[in-house]
Amino acid sequence: MYAPALSVPRPRRPAGLRARLAAAFGAVLVVLLVAGCGDAGSGDGPLWQPGQGGGSTASGGPAEGDQAAKPSGSTEKSISLTATGDVIMGNAPSRLPANGGKGFFDDVKAALKGDLVMGNLEEPLTDDTGAGKCGPKPNNCYQFRAPPGWAAHLRSAGFQLLNQANNHGYDYGQQGYENTQSALEAHGLKHTGAPGEITVIDVKGVKVAVAGFSSYPWSNSLVDIDAAKQVITMAKGMADLVVVQVHMGAEGPDRTRVTPGTERYVGENRGDPIRFSHAVIDAGADLVIGHGPHVLRGMEFYKGRLIAYSLGNFAGGGKSLNSAGRLGWGGVLKVSLTAEGRFVGGQFTSTAMNSVGRPAVDGQDRGLGLVREVSRSDFPTTGAKLDGSGKISASAGG
Repeated sequence: MYAPALSVPRPRRPAGLRARLAAAFGAVLVVLLVAGCGDAGSGDGPLWQPGQGGGSTASGGPAEGDQAAKPSGSTEKSISLTATGDVIMGNAPSRLPANGGKGFFDDVKAALKGDLVMGNLEEPLTDDTGAGKCGPKPNNCYQFRAPPGWAAHLRSAGFQLLNQANNHGYDYGQQGYENTQSALEAHGLKHTGAPGEITVIDVKGVKVAVAGFSSYPWSNSLVDIDAAKQVITMAKGMADLVVVQVHMGAEGPDRTRVTPGTERYVGENRGDPIRFSHAVIDAGADLVIGHGPHVLRGMEFYKGRLIAYSLGNFAGGGKSLNSAGRLGWGGVLKVSLTAEGRFVGGQFTSTAMNSVGRPAVDGQDRGLGLVREVSRSDFPTTGAKLDGSGKISASAGG
């Protein structure tokens, strides 16, 4: 979904903290949180056709669960990190799900399990600030918001951390952005994505740093690779594991493929997904979670670290996201890592939005079929292997 870039001030942060960090990495903000844990058309038909089945089971590697990849007698601790793609609960004031949004995530709650559960929040949680980017007569412009109290639905679903680094983070300006942070915090939820923001969470004794990136000025830069590496370097010095949330790549039903080079959409630079992902891993990231194209993309391993290039559309309440064809397919990714960043095992669960954008587990596994196909075709030697049940293992070249 296209949202024009805006010339806006960066979110305000405490001046004292900013000054203390300026000497280290250009005013990098650190948020330390200790916790228990384009509306594009439907396009052509899917690359993978429903009814073909998940395909043959991949052999070898840690695909058979957390214990399969551990050396004999190992007591190495691992934690599970769970993530989704784009999340929109509805669009106030008129395009909101019934019953005040209660039960919106009920059909996917079982899949949203993990020691740390993350999502890409593709809308502000705010009342109307009067600063909507589209103005009173929007023309091919999309802006979203949900009531601040709807953060409770995210918490009830199982989410623990939401990323704001995306093209809709500033749909209602700086005040809307900050209102979203306050709404999340009021319901015990963490957030990440502001410029220099590194969110560190204690997850069962393992410190996990999460930073969000996009091509917009209200987030860490996806386009400035050197600056991105600085953020990751600092994050690595603060935590055992570093997770990157990144809104990258052109969007639309025909954008399931990942190829080298910069991607553009309606004139905007949406980053070079491969170059960015490899660079942040070189700098110390242990997991890269992509979203933005509104469709699923392939997964690959680089230096033993998993990159999910796009987890697609997860929820689009009130018909805020197009659910036609593969635009309606998403997934829940669960990855187990040791405190040293070693991949232990993974699982991909297919989801699909219904006609009004509510998510559910997809019994047809259409998303899994697509991810398996494009992982093989786009990354012949490094692509992640997904078996017929969605278990993930590394390829020999990854």
